[in-house]
Amino acid sequence: MNLWGTLASVVGGLGLFLLGMTMMTDGLRLAAGPALERILAAATRTRVHALGSGVLVTSLVQSSSAVTVATIGFVNAGLLPLGAALWVLFGANVGTTMTGWIVALVGLKFKIEALALPLLGLGVVLRLTGEGQRRGALGTALAGFGLLFMGIAMLQQSFTGLAGQVTLPQGEGVLAVAAQVGVGAVMTVLMQSSSASMAIALTAAHEGLLTPQGAAAVVIGSNVGTTVTAVLATLGATSNARRAAAAHVLFNGITGVVALVLLPWLVPAIAVAREAMGLPADPAAKLALFHTIFNLMGVLLMWPLAGALTRWLQQRFRTREEDEAQPQHLDDTVLAVPSLALDALDLEVARMGHVAVRMARAALAGASPQELTRDQYIVTQLDAAAESFVERMNRAAMARPTSERLARVLRVQRYHQTTAQRVLDAAPLESSEGVAGGLHAAFVQQTDALLALCDPLAGAGAAPLLAAHAAAMELAYQDLKAALLAAGAQGALRLTAMEDTLRRLSALRHAAQQAVKACTHRALARDGLAAVEGAPSEARP
Repeated sequence: MNLWGTLASVVGGLGLFLLGMTMMTDGLRLAAGPALERILAAATRTRVHALGSGVLVTSLVQSSSAVTVATIGFVNAGLLPLGAALWVLFGANVGTTMTGWIVALVGLKFKIEALALPLLGLGVVLRLTGEGQRRGALGTALAGFGLLFMGIAMLQQSFTGLAGQVTLPQGEGVLAVAAQVGVGAVMTVLMQSSSASMAIALTAAHEGLLTPQGAAAVVIGSNVGTTVTAVLATLGATSNARRAAAAHVLFNGITGVVALVLLPWLVPAIAVAREAMGLPADPAAKLALFHTIFNLMGVLLMWPLAGALTRWLQQRFRTREEDEAQPQHLDDTVLAVPSLALDALDLEVARMGHVAVRMARAALAGASPQELTRDQYIVTQLDAAAESFVERMNRAAMARPTSERLARVLRVQRYHQTTAQRVLDAAPLESSEGVAGGLHAAFVQQTDALLALCDPLAGAGAAPLLAAHAAAMELAYQDLKAALLAAGAQGALRLTAMEDTLRRLSALRHAAQQAVKACTHRALARDGLAAVEGAPSEARP
């Protein structure tokens, strides 16, 4: 076979391997159903549990990418803390070494056709007879195994042909090792699969194209190459996704540097360990063992550094929302003095109210649900911080006036929370601004003016001014509501659109009313009054 024919065979074998990996991953993931998420959610209580979860799930689905995506999803949803997520990701790196053992102990030891073709046939039968069922998903996974082994067989045959035609970087000098690492990294970047790079390195070593140390350097390079994929995957992603990717880069980078420094001693030590474990004497088994020990070494390196790494990552890739969601006034040093603690709480609740009012005004201006969700995150975080602060306050030592003021501050906090929630309820609803456009503009104008008076950081308006603007908003709302009902009755507006618009307007009106209540009660709390008099009429929360 000439060089081009051999290269074509390599490309074809690689394609079968990658297709098999994809089918096997998708099939196992579908067959497991929600088990992947359940395992990750329930088994990350400690770093040992999280590490074991990453190893187990990645070994089962044979895709560290799938586990990484699921882990980041849990972090973004607030169900998995970043510290636990790091250990799942580190475990995924160890779990992905299973591919090397499959190739070394199965793929290169048997006549592949005897194993691959029956798996492929059985998988197709299960897939065709179990469409939409777990049996069908298992069939897809078995067919994937079959294609994977066929790809290994084709790669093995191709590298046998390449042995006399192509020379891969050889030697043990610095430049030679750097070239071998580069080959591994480039292959992984181009193929977007460290498993495929590992398979190529194993088969190349098995056929004598690479020395054991050279193949080990290629494996290190493939591990480093996966970081490029992770970085590309987080372009435009959330802060937590970037932190997880940074942890992946640091883990693979630090582990790779240490392994390269120790490489001249590590490879002979692996040979001794292989003999002690009774593994086959071929290079593929030695390389699979190196891949596993290499990643376990990374886990041991990270074990004492994980806490500091988590804290460092949490200070990186910060967004405006995360910075604004950090309390600025809740200092534990004032907890022992209830009056000072209450002053601090009042200031923090005012920040929460500012964001809630900003949300409402943004919704009136047509902000997207995504923009409003970011502000809702700030309100939620500040609300949780305020509640935790109140729990730690020395409430037993409070004088009665202080206790009464605390009750009013907590009521104001609740009003702010309801304001933000009602705005979020209104965000996804349709707004038919074209119908009764002038009345709609009047309602927006009156409501925005009222909300501007309710912003606790901008200086709240006096009660008579609030009452006048609240009455003007109510009048504009009733006029607009009547016009929308008339348009729906006359067929000028679809009934579903009318209902959505009315629900949206009602939610925004209620949000403004809650902001008025918060403004009024905050003034009363600061002045030490005992009752609410002369406040504008509002719907109850």
